[in-house]
Amino acid sequence: MIFRFRVLSRCYLRDKQFLFLPVFGIFVDNVGYTTMRIIYFALSFCVMAGCGETATTPASEKKDSARGPAIVNAAANVPLFRDTVQKAPVAEYRVKTDNPLNDWYFSVRLYETPKTFYYLMRLQFEEIQGTDTLKLPNFGTMPKPEIRKGPEGYSCIVGFLDKDKQFREYKKVYVVGGSLKVTALKHYAVATYEQEAGGKK
Repeated sequence: MIFRFRVLSRCYLRDKQFLFLPVFGIFVDNVGYTTMRIIYFALSFCVMAGCGETATTPASEKKDSARGPAIVNAAANVPLFRDTVQKAPVAEYRVKTDNPLNDWYFSVRLYETPKTFYYLMRLQFEEIQGTDTLKLPNFGTMPKPEIRKGPEGYSCIVGFLDKDKQFREYKKVYVVGGSLKVTALKHYAVATYEQEAGGKK
């Protein structure tokens, strides 16, 4: 009995990649045609099964890498509304005026509102009163408004403490010609960033 072996090459499309798999063809002389086909397909199936296992590894890695960087938004950590609203002012600046006949003051008070990052500003200079709205930026931590003395006698700086407890100026309240004025000193914005799987920004 004489055996003759021949290696063929077939191309398969799997996971968008072409795989060239060797197929061993066994041609046996003096053996029946049915027996030859059984041996041929048995060996071909074993070779294809072994190559198929190695081809699945890149596919799983590609699936993991396809997730891409995660979008991180620190502002989502703080609720936009308060459960309870404090009635007393959370920050206040007050100084007595030079009027010798009356007990008058220049004062600025901040009050909470149902919205976490919105505050009501109540302003007063002697008998003049006014209101304004203070909207603090959402940096992912609870807001901490603060009022500090301004450069003029009747003035103050309204701002907040950041996560490093550094005072950030926001608005200036002052008196000009007996009238109350409010000026924005700086503007703040919140941005999202992408975070890789390893935790790097």
